[in-house]
Amino acid sequence: MDLKSKIILIYGPTASGKSEFALKLAKKIKGEIVNADSMQVYKDLKILTARPFKKNLKRIKHHLYGFQDSKKNFSTGDWLKLAISKIKEIRSKKKIPILVGGTGLYFKALTDGLVEIPKIPLKSRNQIRKLQKDIGQKKFYEKLLKIDPSVENHINPTDVQRSIRAYEVKIFTKKSLKDWYKKTNSNFEKGSFYKIIINYPRLLLIEKIKNRARQMIDIGAVLEVKKFLNLKIPKSKSISKAIGIGEIQEFIKNFINKEELIEKISIKTRQYAKRQVTWTRGHMRNWKKIHPNEIKIFLKKI
Repeated sequence: MDLKSKIILIYGPTASGKSEFALKLAKKIKGEIVNADSMQVYKDLKILTARPFKKNLKRIKHHLYGFQDSKKNFSTGDWLKLAISKIKEIRSKKKIPILVGGTGLYFKALTDGLVEIPKIPLKSRNQIRKLQKDIGQKKFYEKLLKIDPSVENHINPTDVQRSIRAYEVKIFTKKSLKDWYKKTNSNFEKGSFYKIIINYPRLLLIEKIKNRARQMIDIGAVLEVKKFLNLKIPKSKSISKAIGIGEIQEFIKNFINKEELIEKISIKTRQYAKRQVTWTRGHMRNWKKIHPNEIKIFLKKI
């Protein structure tokens, strides 16, 4: 298996062992790792966002981890520009870029290009969200198909976020979301990528998520959140939506005990992992799926 000319992409649900796999792969093929997780770009909440440990950062060169000021906005477009630059930098050193993370939109922007849709007024977006909530997803999807039939085979009827996005784009721009995406192009040839999904069995992942939640608490996540809250970062900022902040606040106020805290974080994380898996079905059908038990065999074949 020749991966020397490829840009390797590793995606999977949270707690599926992506970072560990990327580390082993990088060591074997002389690669460098680029972060593709929207929470791990921020300087704060290292433990809560499961950023790689310092010892691993020293073993293999890592890029785009913990550099962004939490008080500033950071978009998919911002990430894409930096990721493209890092890929070129890594290749110039005759090394192999390995992008790893759980933010599906980052990978889509890299492989398909980023669509530049005009900014839709917040008032219009809120009205459409209210409409979806009032009539329910089934009827909302039917309304979407009436105004934009072309998205029928491209958006799952149960995908609330993409349905709302397609609806607001069609209403505001008078053009289909599908047509906007046709205008996008990746900075790289389609054959440039080797795409991998860590296909973790659901029950095993649930257990792993709970173990990781417990580990986070044991190694200092509570103190980390206390320090973060002192920064008074607006709730509108992306980092403020990190799983565990609200739950740890409840724990600090003695509303819940340690076991309840771990359970609450685990449930929220499981819900997020489910959304990540749903993303793969809609956007990553042609990616190579690897079961955790197959990782050793995969690494041996390289």
